Amino acid sequence: MSFEIIIKIILLGIALSMDAFAVSITDGLIYTDLNKKKSCLIAGTFAVLQALMPLIGYWLLEIVIYFVGEQGGIEAAKVLSLVITWVAFGLLIIIGGKMVIESMIQMNKERVEHRKLFSYKEVFVMGIATAIDALATGFVLHANLSTNVTVWLHVSIIMVITFTICIVGIILAKQIHKLLKGRHEVANLIGGIILVVLAIWIVLSYYFI
Repeated sequence: MSFEIIIKIILLGIALSMDAFAVSITDGLIYTDLNKKKSCLIAGTFAVLQALMPLIGYWLLEIVIYFVGEQGGIEAAKVLSLVITWVAFGLLIIIGGKMVIESMIQMNKERVEHRKLFSYKEVFVMGIATAIDALATGFVLHANLSTNVTVWLHVSIIMVITFTICIVGIILAKQIHKLLKGRHEVANLIGGIILVVLAIWIVLSYYFI
């Protein structure tokens, strides 16, 4: 494998991990009881899902092509990419919109201590929402890669890069949270806005990039 291919894989990993980076900042802002273990759990969840989705997309297209042929597989990939984009959009809008509404309600009330505790279920749903659009990357990998061994190399590098970038995102978010001086409702508002913007970006990037 050439150095050029390795660089391309790394750049792909960085590109795919940007969604997870944004959401890791959100988690770092909204959860008030994060420690090293929970931070690693968030980063690990996002990393596994971000690597798993392209692999699922790759094998899914492999199965479709087996049954309907190459041309049918191409058409199916287009339809699936569209569906995946809007599913990711819907999940992020629901989660982010709920956070924005809740934070606005809290800001209109008398200020009380509002602590949002770590929720693995919520982290998992956020991970799915941000990683599901990476399924389409699996379709691209299927078209460009000649061996299954290379696919595993791709997803392994994506996982390592995503984990590292998510840890950086959480650390950054905790520093921002300190600047907010305990204004948890503001942190929730910022986190919700990040998710809504990310949802819009996913749709725009599908149609215009």
